Amino acid sequence: MIGDLHGSSDLLFELDRIIDGRYRGWPVVFLGDYIDRGEKSRAVLEMLMQASPDASSSIICLMGNHERMLLDFLDDPKTGPRRWLRYGGLQTLASFGVPLPRSNSDDARAFEELRDRLAEAMGPEMITWLRHRPLNWRTGNLWFVHAGADPDLPMEDQDPDVLLWGHRRFRTQVRRDGQWVVHGHTIVETPHAKDGRIALDTGAYATGRLSAAAISRGEVEFFQTGTDKQF
Repeated sequence: MIGDLHGSSDLLFELDRIIDGRYRGWPVVFLGDYIDRGEKSRAVLEMLMQASPDASSSIICLMGNHERMLLDFLDDPKTGPRRWLRYGGLQTLASFGVPLPRSNSDDARAFEELRDRLAEAMGPEMITWLRHRPLNWRTGNLWFVHAGADPDLPMEDQDPDVLLWGHRRFRTQVRRDGQWVVHGHTIVETPHAKDGRIALDTGAYATGRLSAAAISRGEVEFFQTGTDKQF
């Protein structure tokens, strides 16, 4: 179970070596946010597409809110492009070799042209793969989502926006139904398991620490890039 990548393909390579050495054959769940902020979004997407080409794969890649923002831009470049660009879309565009429009261009038309250039650089196969990313994955009483969940609702009844963007009580209210939510999205200093939550986003693009968890028989073992220690 691997936290937010944000364009850190070098850390993904490093973590893959750890997994191959210690946990070969285990199912692997990526918690979303593969793009933006880091410099190698395209490389990360290409690696994940190759590793999980279809739903039968033992590698599960969930959708994060940054993938959702990118798809929203592709669907409607006139609405909200600045939000995506402000939160890391510039780095994603650069990774695909797509320049920003000239500053004196008409905004609506310029963003449409930007969308067209990005869609061409990504190609239909990659865009289709992104559109088909699930919002959650479950095994037993473990639920894997990108951002969080409403602690007052059963996991089967969660709002998709909450799974992608989080909930204001998620980090402070204990779940009482025995379900554990494994998530990224919110950067923490150290990955941890507490009160029905397992947090794995350690800001890899900024810290160089991509974190993961091996979960089995009610035990959680954390590991990350940059160290051989397990904790």
